[in-house]
Formats: sequence, structure tokens, C-alpha cells
Amino acid sequence: MTETQLIPEKYPQGDLFICDVQDAILKDIMPQMEHPFYSLSKKPEMNIRRYEHNGNWLEVVPSYKGLATIYDKDILIYAISQVIAKLNKGESVTQRVRINSYELLRFTNRGTSGRDYMALSDALERLRGTTIKTNIITGDEEQTEFFGLIDSAGIKRKHGLDGRLLWCEIKLSDWVFNAIKTDDVLTLHRDYFRLRKPIERRIYEIARKHCGKQKEWSIGLELLHKKSGSQSSKKLFKQKIKPLLEHDHLPDYSIEYDGETDKITFKNREKWWGNKTTLPPLPSSAYEDGRKHAPNYDIYYLESEFRVWWADTGKPAPKNIKAAFIGFCKARHKNKPYP
Repeated sequence: MTETQLIPEKYPQGDLFICDVQDAILKDIMPQMEHPFYSLSKKPEMNIRRYEHNGNWLEVVPSYKGLATIYDKDILIYAISQVIAKLNKGESVTQRVRINSYELLRFTNRGTSGRDYMALSDALERLRGTTIKTNIITGDEEQTEFFGLIDSAGIKRKHGLDGRLLWCEIKLSDWVFNAIKTDDVLTLHRDYFRLRKPIERRIYEIARKHCGKQKEWSIGLELLHKKSGSQSSKKLFKQKIKPLLEHDHLPDYSIEYDGETDKITFKNREKWWGNKTTLPPLPSSAYEDGRKHAPNYDIYYLESEFRVWWADTGKPAPKNIKAAFIGFCKARHKNKPYP
């Protein structure tokens, strides 16, 4: 896998868990990964789009600012990840999610300049304004009415010359929330936010949804083109995915093309899915120090939780296993002190 083809990681986490938001594992709902809800263009796309496949269909109607883009989707991925993290902790959740703008920008590997905050505000408007009609089911409900990707959004700005966006609150649509409640979600690799091009993100979503933990999965180039939602011709689409074939930088999966059959094959890298217990043993002092930072917890249960969490992040083993575990204990106690 070629690191140089990925956007540099702006905020490397190292071995310690700095803030609560880093506890959240990337999550997305499966229908959004399988079907092309989002524009892959960096320019405003103003046309109504319709997609049909195997009895599923959807129409996407833009707002006056254009269709929601696959970069705008970062906000939803963040919100979904936060909701899932709370559910995993046994906390109650609602469709309303308050988002710290600074944490969101860091979580999605973006800059934190005034321009980045302005782009975040525009993304909220596109998400709120884009309207969808579909028969694609989330959970056990079939939604056939028009709805938005988010039902509403509110913004709080800092007073003064910069007018920096401090936080926003969004209300997830019933359609998205139904998928969360029924666990119709998948984990994404952290490097998803480091993919440079919209088409690379979309190809990863399709591979993650369909290949999953299988050894490999194949799809015809024409069908992949259709499922991607790309508005390019098939010839140009093939050119756009050529860098993925040459540089092999797609997270989780390698990708191959067979010119004779006109098929794309995704092969599982097998370093994320199967290795759930590859972390080295903890030194005995880690248990003693862990108890100090997470009093009243079962330290061995925390260890098992830590190992599962780390495996799901897709990161290599930490250089300092004890420091990583202590950081996890601190974050767990801060988020949910044991009575």
C-alpha cells in the first residue's frame, strides 16, 4: 500500500488517546455505502439524479447550493460514529447530535483555518437542502416519501471578526436513524479521510460494503461505474481509477483489473479483519497503573475492551503498549466514571 498517495495525516494520534472524540470508531450506514447518494464533483452539481439497480431506486434533488457531496458526508460519518460510540457505552441517544466543529475538522483530517470552517457551514446547507426519494429500506422500514439527509441544522458562531463556527447541532433523518437503531452499519478504515479523490472514497465504500471480510470480490467495470454514481463516461471512469491500480493505496483492499473479462477484483489485505489478538501482552505494571486511572473497573475487562477497540481502528500495534492502555483507561473513566 502506497502511503505517498494518501493525504498526510494532519493529527497523528501516537500512542495516547488525547480527547474523547478519538474513542469513536468510524461508522457509516450500509445503504449510503452501497448506493450513490452523493455527488463526486468538487463543483456544484445542480441536476436531479436518478439511480436504479435490482429494484432499488433513488432520486436526488439538489438545493440552491447543489447536491450534497461525498466530502459533505464526512459530517454524517462523524455524527453516526458518535451515536454508535454512545450506544456502545450504554448511553441514551436521540436524532439530535451536537458537534464540536474543531473536533470534527480534526477527526476528518481537515485543516482548521477560517476557510475550513466556512466550508463546513456550506456542507451543512447542502446536506440540509438535498432532498431524496427512494424505496431503499433501512432497518425494517421502507421510505418512499421525500426526505433530507439531515432534518435540520443549527450553528453557533464566535462573536468577533473571524466569526468562527464553534459548534453545530444536526438532527439526523428518520431514514439514517433507523439504520443506526437496527445496526445497519459498518466500520470504516481511518485512512478513508486520507483518500484524495472523490472517486477513491466511493470505490472504497463499495468495496467495504460488498467485499467486507471475504478474501476477494469481483464486479464488472460497467456495473462498478454505475454503482459509483460517477457522471463520467466509462472510458474516463476507467482512467480515474487507474491510479488505484497503479499505486495500490486503497485502505483494506488491493484492486486488480482483468482486461479480458472487463472485471475489477478487490482482494482483502487481511491485516485488519482477522488479527484481533495481535497486541503484545501488557506488562504487570500496566494493570496497577490502569486501576489508578480507572478506579472500580474490572481491569481485565478493560484490557479485553481495549484490545477489541484497537483492532477495530485498523492501526498497527502501538510502540508503547502500556502508554496506549493507560490512555484508554483514562478516556474510559472520563467518559463514564464507574460508580
